[in-house]
Amino acid sequence: MDPVIRDLVSAYSLAPHPEGGFYKESYRSADSFTPAGFAGARSFSTAIYFLLPQGTRSRLHRIRADEVWHFYLGGPLSVVEITPEGNTLKTVLGPDLKGGQKLQHVVPAGHWFGSYPEPNSQFSFVGCTVAPGFDFADFELGKRSDLLALFPDAAPEILRLTDP
Repeated sequence: MDPVIRDLVSAYSLAPHPEGGFYKESYRSADSFTPAGFAGARSFSTAIYFLLPQGTRSRLHRIRADEVWHFYLGGPLSVVEITPEGNTLKTVLGPDLKGGQKLQHVVPAGHWFGSYPEPNSQFSFVGCTVAPGFDFADFELGKRSDLLALFPDAAPEILRLTDP
């Protein structure tokens, strides 16, 4: 493992994430509520650190809440979304604001999304904030065959960001 990546994993006590990369929950609000349409109480908000080394990806998934992505360190990260209508969106998080990169990006609830470091990025270190707070009960990992049937125009992104 690259020394910088190893140092980040160690410094932030990051663990493997089910969708790819490494993560650590850094915040979960003490207060909770039951949002309309959810099966139970959720924290008001949660936040994680998320590290994707080059060659890894966050596989396509969706959640039932908005997710705000924050760029921290490393190279640019592409966030790919497939809207419920089948439109494909790509946002690049990174430090090059003049080049069109963003420091923050919101993925709306219900969008399928995944991410990967851009080719020249050794790693991307970002944060994700979710409100209502994240709960694995609200997490759905995309199945390649199902997504290809629903969104054939997004096949290149689906093939890149799912497992066979």
